[in-house]
Amino acid sequence: MYRNKNCGELTIKNVGEEVTLAGWIQRIRNLGGMKFIDLRDQFGITQIVISDNEEMQKQSQDLVTETVIQVIGNVVERSSKNDKIPTGEIEIDAKKITVLGKCKSTLPFEVNSEKADINLVKEDLRLEYRFLDLRNEKLHNTILLRSKVLKTLRDKMDELGFSEIQTPILANSSPEGARDYLVPSRLHPGEFYALPQAPQQFKQLLMVSGFDKYFQIAPCFRDEDPRADRAPGEFYQLDFEMSFAEQEDVFKVLEEIFISTFRKHTNWEVPDGPFLRIPYKEAMEKYGIDKPDLRNPLIIQDATQIFANTEFNAFKDKTIKVIVVPNGAEQGRKFFDNMSEFAVNELGAKGLAWTKFDQENNVAGGIAKFITDDVKAGLQEKLGVKPNDSLFFVADEFETAQKIAGQVRIELGNRLELLEKNIYRFCLIVDFPMYELSDEGTIDFNHNPFSMPQGGMDALLNKNPLDILAYQFDVVCNGYEMASGAVRNHDIEIMKKAFEIAGYSEQDVETRFGALYKAFQYGTPPHAGAAPGIDRMIMLLADSQNIREVIAFPKNKKARDVLMGAPSLVSEEQLKDVHISIIKE
Repeated sequence: MYRNKNCGELTIKNVGEEVTLAGWIQRIRNLGGMKFIDLRDQFGITQIVISDNEEMQKQSQDLVTETVIQVIGNVVERSSKNDKIPTGEIEIDAKKITVLGKCKSTLPFEVNSEKADINLVKEDLRLEYRFLDLRNEKLHNTILLRSKVLKTLRDKMDELGFSEIQTPILANSSPEGARDYLVPSRLHPGEFYALPQAPQQFKQLLMVSGFDKYFQIAPCFRDEDPRADRAPGEFYQLDFEMSFAEQEDVFKVLEEIFISTFRKHTNWEVPDGPFLRIPYKEAMEKYGIDKPDLRNPLIIQDATQIFANTEFNAFKDKTIKVIVVPNGAEQGRKFFDNMSEFAVNELGAKGLAWTKFDQENNVAGGIAKFITDDVKAGLQEKLGVKPNDSLFFVADEFETAQKIAGQVRIELGNRLELLEKNIYRFCLIVDFPMYELSDEGTIDFNHNPFSMPQGGMDALLNKNPLDILAYQFDVVCNGYEMASGAVRNHDIEIMKKAFEIAGYSEQDVETRFGALYKAFQYGTPPHAGAAPGIDRMIMLLADSQNIREVIAFPKNKKARDVLMGAPSLVSEEQLKDVHISIIKE
């Protein structure tokens, strides 16, 4: 065998034993006649001592960092102990060294070096040499954390009575809100599979099939632009569905999953459930976003009526949103100017008005001259403004004002360091609109097209579609959407009407969702479910700001796999097999 001990387990109790270790050379220190090697494997580091004799010097003369070696030697007590590592009381007096895997003498970047900052290395270079990058202790431990979390999730779902069932990867195109990845068929010329954006239809069919509770660690594929919190191309979710379930049943499962998993894998505070429930409309009004970070104490308020008679032209006939910052008047003029520049340059705002109340309750700075006595009284009485507070105003069309104010709130929270530390603040965003207006002015689904409208058929027949709410919900934590779910529309007549409002004929529904259309006519139980995002879960648990840091082999910001060279050109013969020809511009 290559080893009988790992590099993290030897202690003072092992002194006198002969052991065999194997791992990577992390560091070499040459002290005249003697050499010291820090040998690393997944479990830790052990110091190797190479004595001043001809044979051992010969065996170690060409060694470089990141070479893989096997060491046979005796465990001895260290004269100079290192209390920073578990093996710091001992070292190995090497008797034999064998090179198992050579390494080039020059690395593309330092690996686990005390001198190197991996964050200064260009990301594409790190991804090209991901096999080296993954040796970095923090990144390596994050991937191991991912493995442990997956086991926790599987154990929890088993405990809750869910059965793990795999659904197809080669599936049909489905409107899940993003572009599909298409796979041409060799056997059926001109026809295509689609990689599933989610196992949505399959899991509903499993409920029709009589399975009580289903789950899987599901790969999902969406042709979306990458972001810091969204991996391009593919992601994983804990997909689950429950028969004879209502919204409350799903909430209980989600709370159990998140609370138990986060408490097991972090030392941050995880408050008890139930999660705070915030209607979508309220979230947009108070936070300007449907994924609010509740660690930020700032909220958005409406000041439109307070400025109804203003002489300030920028506020006339506009929706006016204001963020009151307690004790914010202590900031200097440069802070306010920088916030205004951020709003204009980064958010595309027309401007960011501001003012502040000093200790004597006098209005000063910014738009102070437009704060009349009536406006001042309104700000104090209706919005609770106090001495030493500062105020930031966004004036625009309603939705634009909301969204810009939401981003200003986030930026203020970060710049003023207002966010609570070392805590996960979960909430449920509920009561999403069933429909929204598309860019072309037509009615379209707002969220998941397979959701049950609140009020059922009566709402679809008698309400303005834009006023209909759905049994749809998101779990949000610290400003990230962590899960989406819904009570499903299991009634074929309600389903047909819901799609009709969105512009789909019954023929469209039968053609595009033929399996569900057919299945729902053969006895369908009420069912509901959700899908927590695993990548974002790991991202929060690892306290990472970049989702690519929690995926073993991610694609870069341009959705390229620079390690494997994908996407890539293929041969004419391969294209011919799947009946594809490329039109070159």
